[in-house]
Amino acid sequence: MIMKTALTVAGSDSSGGAGIQADIKTMTMNGVYAMSAITALTAQNTCGVKAILEATPDFLKQQIDAVFEDIRPDAVKIGMLPSAELVEVVADRLQFYRAKNVVIDPVMVATSGSRLMRTDALTVLTGRLLPLACLVTPNIPEAEVLSGMEIRSEKDMRIAAEKIGNMYGCAVLLKGGHSVNDANDLLFSDGEFYLFKGERIDNPNTHGTGCTLSSAIAANLAKGFDLNESVKRAKKYISATLADMLNLGKGSGPMNHAFDLKGEFAETPNR
Repeated sequence: MIMKTALTVAGSDSSGGAGIQADIKTMTMNGVYAMSAITALTAQNTCGVKAILEATPDFLKQQIDAVFEDIRPDAVKIGMLPSAELVEVVADRLQFYRAKNVVIDPVMVATSGSRLMRTDALTVLTGRLLPLACLVTPNIPEAEVLSGMEIRSEKDMRIAAEKIGNMYGCAVLLKGGHSVNDANDLLFSDGEFYLFKGERIDNPNTHGTGCTLSSAIAANLAKGFDLNESVKRAKKYISATLADMLNLGKGSGPMNHAFDLKGEFAETPNR
């Protein structure tokens, strides 16, 4: 059996709702074989991040090399990169292997508000890594940093998305949902705009939504869907995970990535 593959390069979330854990669940549920290179261990839960232990640059390099040398990924999703040195390693290895279908989720702040990227890392991210991407998926606050402008309306979203795309030479999926619109996302690709409408789901448990969306897009690109269809399928998937209304933890809880999991081994006892 041959299966399409995807690599996630991101941080580990000990509570399982975001980061590597969310990426692997998402990629698996979207029909690809998931692999990982861990940039940092985080001690976190639905209430916040307690501690971060970064991987060394050399160890991150060894992880990425081990994957590419044996099971070449059909797509790569990039998430949490806390330091400039780690960003440099990722950019270097992606360039070396001529990685395709690179989706970057520029993780700067966790859902809980904890900062996950240092200022020096942002400089290298924009200078070296974003130009290697086929797609970058910032939310409104992240897009404000990348574009250097305030975003207060859908018109602002269009200006910012085009500005980011032209600056870094990649497609941009600017995610709404931060009080700008009703979860509508704007894609800027090859000089054109595409609006992906979404229905706001009344669910406070949104831990890992950015990780999940970018991983689902990467999985669909790996399978051979074009960018527009990959975004469309990913948005449909994340809406369904939210609509399942999983309720775990005392803070902003995780979504149910496995809402569609069926079969003998997913059954629970009738009690």
